[in-house]
Amino acid sequence: MIGKLTGRVEYRAPDHVMIDVRGVGYIVYCSDRTLASLPSVGEAVQLYTELLVREDLMQLFGFTSLVEKEWHRLLTSVQGVGAKVSLAILSALGPEGVSRAIALGDWAAVKAAKGVGPKTAQRIVLDLKDKAPSVMAMGGTITEALEGPDLEAVVEPTSDAPVKPARKAAPKAPTGAAAASAGALSALGNLGYSPSDAAGAVAEAAADNPEAGEAELIRAALRLLAPKD
Repeated sequence: MIGKLTGRVEYRAPDHVMIDVRGVGYIVYCSDRTLASLPSVGEAVQLYTELLVREDLMQLFGFTSLVEKEWHRLLTSVQGVGAKVSLAILSALGPEGVSRAIALGDWAAVKAAKGVGPKTAQRIVLDLKDKAPSVMAMGGTITEALEGPDLEAVVEPTSDAPVKPARKAAPKAPTGAAAASAGALSALGNLGYSPSDAAGAVAEAAADNPEAGEAELIRAALRLLAPKD
């Protein structure tokens, strides 16, 4: 199983890239969002990967985070959802958007992805709603991929590039919306709320205020979870 690739972008295509890893070229299919985030040809890149093996086919799919990779794995576990549909959903919503849509039961947001009909969107939400809390929590436990000089240090230099001394990269603390949501989810769980209720409230609060930090999300989610008169 190939779980991660670190190399240089050899070329880019509309739905995939080739990554040169010490002379071996790997063709990796990605969502539109992931492709847009990748560096230019010749630059260092690192992707988490999922290998699809069938009798007549072997394909690699690439992701910039473990959260995105996990959603791809879960989406393709739903009956009638293949890799192409999963990448379309991730292209339309991104991993955080998928988390929110499924936690809130918002199948209309899932249906907005290319090639996804209403029945498939509803099936995805029903099948995966209980999985959303654990994936959202991943945003607070994983570290960011190496980037910049640290990533260059583990990639074989090109013929005209200076050799850089390898150094160990210090792990970075998770930041951004995913980490804030994960922290809020953990706090609500500690307060006794069920994972599904907490995930729905955090997702709704994050949708209302995408720039909110962890403390703001907790307060907003608690208001949403408070008993209504």
